[in-house]
Amino acid sequence: MALVTTTEMFKKAYNGGYAIGAFNVNNMEIVQGITEAASELKSPVILQVSKGARAYANHKYLVKMVEAAVEENPDIPIALHLDHGDSFELCKSCIDGGFTSVMIDASSKPFAENIELTKKVVEYAHAHGAVVEAELGTLAGIEDEVVVEAGHESYTRPEEVQEFVDKTGCDSLAIAIGTSHGAYKFTAAQCTRNADGILVPPPLRFDVLEECMKRLPGFPIVLHGSSSVPQEFVKMVNDFGGSMPDAVGIPEEQLRQAAKLAVCKINIDSDIRLAMTGNIRKYFAENPSHFDPRQYLKPARQAVKDMVAHKIINVLGSNGQA
Repeated sequence: MALVTTTEMFKKAYNGGYAIGAFNVNNMEIVQGITEAASELKSPVILQVSKGARAYANHKYLVKMVEAAVEENPDIPIALHLDHGDSFELCKSCIDGGFTSVMIDASSKPFAENIELTKKVVEYAHAHGAVVEAELGTLAGIEDEVVVEAGHESYTRPEEVQEFVDKTGCDSLAIAIGTSHGAYKFTAAQCTRNADGILVPPPLRFDVLEECMKRLPGFPIVLHGSSSVPQEFVKMVNDFGGSMPDAVGIPEEQLRQAAKLAVCKINIDSDIRLAMTGNIRKYFAENPSHFDPRQYLKPARQAVKDMVAHKIINVLGSNGQA
């Protein structure tokens, strides 16, 4: 099976009440961990690459690793997606270089400019067999070069979504309903604390999601900034020399609820980073004489695989849907 677009994935996910995991990839171990989990659980999957990942690992290396994963896992649909493309030129480069899906993020621009740039990307992508994700509303937090300070985020305005989709022709739409990029999604002041002293973030705005659904029936919605920042991995990082006070994410049960509605794609990055880093720190602490990267990257790769398997089964509900 060759790389596919997300069109058929999203159609099945919408009708089936589940979502596809979009996991950010930066190196071989991450690609392997994600696709091995997806293959064993018979789940479609989206491998997504940010502008920062292309700068770190080189476009050609990333594409070739993904192509190798496709060959190794021929029984599951795999899409290759650009995450947070910020220009027509970047989106064009990825489409020309083998990506089957791109995101053009012009959400920080005025509404009319967002439409204009998104439409330009859509026209090029559709002419070359690729699909386009766009965004309305802005998420707080930090992800590679995407930085939005708390207080400057904005919820998607449901009254704008139909006009936007009609005028741009985009294939899916990322909306802002209270998710946030990074491991520090909310300040302590924005949260409450449970009986164990753990921060509890404010709930997602399902009213915004449901209103968007009414205005875009059958249309695939995307959630960015949807890592849950599992506290056992925050603790692992901190227990073995790290410093991550008050890192908090999106409760998994809320993401599962969103996946049962119109959300067909859920982006997950920070949870993979936490699992890898926690296990590497633990390995170094327990094996101070080791220096072979294969020794500490093997458990890190397994941690990625375990995390993705957990997400597929418990958050996305995409197992058995390949």
